[in-house]
Amino acid sequence: MNCTSNLRAQIFEGFESLIYMLYFMVAAAAQCKLLLLQTSINIAGGRQLKLLSTGFYTLRFLFDIFSPLKESLWMDDDSRNPLIRRAGGSNFIKACFNGTNVFLGIGLLTVSYALSSIGWLGLSLFFVVGVIAFYTGVLLTRCMDLSPSIQSYLDIAECAFGKTGRIMVIVIMNTELYLIGTGLLILEGDNLYKLFPKFMLSVGKLIIEGRRSFILITAIVVSPTMLLTDLGVLSFVSATGVFSCLIILVSVVSVAAFDGVGFHCGGELLKLGGIGTAVSLFIVCFAGHPVIPSIYISMKYPHQFVKVLFVSFIITTITYLGMAVSGYLMYGDNVDTQITLNLPTNSVATQVAIYTTLLIPVTRYALMMTPVASAIENGMPENYRHMTSFRIAIRLVLLVSTTTLAYAFPYYETLVSVVGSIFVVLASFLLPCLCYLKISGSYRQWSFDSIAGLGIIGFGTLAGLFGVYSSIAELANKDN
Repeated sequence: MNCTSNLRAQIFEGFESLIYMLYFMVAAAAQCKLLLLQTSINIAGGRQLKLLSTGFYTLRFLFDIFSPLKESLWMDDDSRNPLIRRAGGSNFIKACFNGTNVFLGIGLLTVSYALSSIGWLGLSLFFVVGVIAFYTGVLLTRCMDLSPSIQSYLDIAECAFGKTGRIMVIVIMNTELYLIGTGLLILEGDNLYKLFPKFMLSVGKLIIEGRRSFILITAIVVSPTMLLTDLGVLSFVSATGVFSCLIILVSVVSVAAFDGVGFHCGGELLKLGGIGTAVSLFIVCFAGHPVIPSIYISMKYPHQFVKVLFVSFIITTITYLGMAVSGYLMYGDNVDTQITLNLPTNSVATQVAIYTTLLIPVTRYALMMTPVASAIENGMPENYRHMTSFRIAIRLVLLVSTTTLAYAFPYYETLVSVVGSIFVVLASFLLPCLCYLKISGSYRQWSFDSIAGLGIIGFGTLAGLFGVYSSIAELANKDN
């Protein structure tokens, strides 16, 4: 009976994975077809679109009914108890999707600017950063294998350095989220100003220029989401980040291919003055290590996680490289801090890219701020933690403070560079190495892991210091 049930489980897991993959392929195809409709391309009277729609809803129906059917057939006919114990429910494909969604983010918009800051040889530096980030991700899983009690990134830090390590990671993670939330407001303001360059707010004699006025408007728009206690809907929309990034990439390439921009700029081989800015922005592209333990323990077969991490990094690297190379070939040294700000506004592909970008801050701001608010609540006396008015007050204070920071400091690339130089370097480079060396005891002897760990710590420290210095220097030049 056990062999038969195991065989059933494997067959249905494979079928589930096939449906999951086809579901997202048809969804992506339908989205592309809608984009073609917007550009007035003839699609044979819409019959193909109708077929895609039918396929989409058929697969969605199969996907929705398959889970209970699988659970029913997976159980023993007599006891109806699961015959296979598992740590989580995510299979290989779902884990790859989750991993890719973690690493593909706001770095996509600045990676072309990063490449233009350093030149073509900067691609080798990008690969080095990617390899290091992959290796430190593997180190985190090794830490979890060494101690079964570890369930999260915070547990890893506490296992290595006690309560001090846990508190340090809480501060690093929440400060990073706070600054990313601020960056999302700046991102929204910049792209709205691209669409409406003549817009401004006038309050009596006070005139607020376009970018800053859009920051204030964005804060008002996202304020209702800060009052939500259930962020399930926003989490679902935000989880489409992979497809949003692919849509932005395809739209940018379409501008070059079909709207007369072309790929004509050669660019320079190496610019030493931009190394600090470039490496900090490259590091941001691979931020997301605090989420790795969660994906690891959610897998049905955790031993496959290294393969999952490898696939996620390959997809992420190819996407970032596509954007970096395309943007640099399109605009050369004139690449703006966000590639969407270079695109011609009269292009349909540009509008698709910008409106897709505009969706990101609206859906992700509350998700970024909620962990910060929760951390503040947990540090308060017990009688305040569950007071609705107190929780709302904390979230409104966070909204007002991030809006104030974004209004006073509307430099998106500098903010992202600082996040990469300090917080991502700490969370994705330094701490994984330090924790692994401490938990495993590798620091007591010379080995590949100890040498590699010390090398990454040295590289990360230099990259962080150099990145912070470059950010301050750029900010000083802007003020002058």
